[in-house]
Amino acid sequence: MPPRTRGGYTSGTPRKRPIGSELRRRVQLREVDPTVDPDSVEHPQHDRDETEEVFEGAPGGPIYRCILRNFDKHIAAKIWLGQDRAPLKLVNHGAKLQLWELDMERSRIYETVNRSGLASLTSCSHRVASRPMLSAFCERWQPETTSFHMPFGEMTITLDDVASILHIPVTRSMISFSQLLHMDDANALLVKLLGTTDVETSRETEQCRSPSVRLLWLRDHFLTITDASSDDDIVFATRAFLLHLVGCTLFADKSATSVALVYLELFRDLSMVGSYAWGAACLAYSHYLFK
Repeated sequence: MPPRTRGGYTSGTPRKRPIGSELRRRVQLREVDPTVDPDSVEHPQHDRDETEEVFEGAPGGPIYRCILRNFDKHIAAKIWLGQDRAPLKLVNHGAKLQLWELDMERSRIYETVNRSGLASLTSCSHRVASRPMLSAFCERWQPETTSFHMPFGEMTITLDDVASILHIPVTRSMISFSQLLHMDDANALLVKLLGTTDVETSRETEQCRSPSVRLLWLRDHFLTITDASSDDDIVFATRAFLLHLVGCTLFADKSATSVALVYLELFRDLSMVGSYAWGAACLAYSHYLFK
């Protein structure tokens, strides 16, 4: 009995699934004349050269490379070839958050942070995590599909996951930046929004070699601000605390010690901090880092 094909038809020999060049050829034919049957039009044999065979599949990975085009550069491909690596380095900012707690002496700062919708981030950091497990998840993450390729199928991170785990808003105004800060702009922003001097501001950004500040620098300069301080100092300390908070959680980077000053602009008007969709920004930033 003739074999049954995937489309439900029978023939003497099983039909082969078209590869990349064949799919492109069919699309082009339909664009020229929608009435033409692509299967009835012959094409030169030289279209399927050796380079197309390399494009078609990957060792230990996808057979058809229409979507996962960069699989050869993925860590999973290297592991298949025997180039294993050690577990990833795990950075925990939970201890840094505990060094700057908002106690009763800083109740005015806490009230503003609580209205911002970010107060839950002060207690969301992990204490213990499995490095091999995190490495396994990284090996199964595919940037082209923004999903984990698991044995049971694909799995991805959603806004509902972010809201359920971090308890931050996901449906308010979107966060966007028109451009990245230059060093001079970053220094001016620090002086205006955090009340620091030009000398210490320039020294800090030069030490970071980027428009960023160290998390330790923020704590050293604003940890001593309490309710007894002036109104301006409390506003400066509140902005510094929020910048320190997102630098340890939502927008943590590979430096593990600093935070970009571009986020300080979000805290210029403290009354507007609670109007942002912080969860959506966190998810978008995570996809950016996972590339």
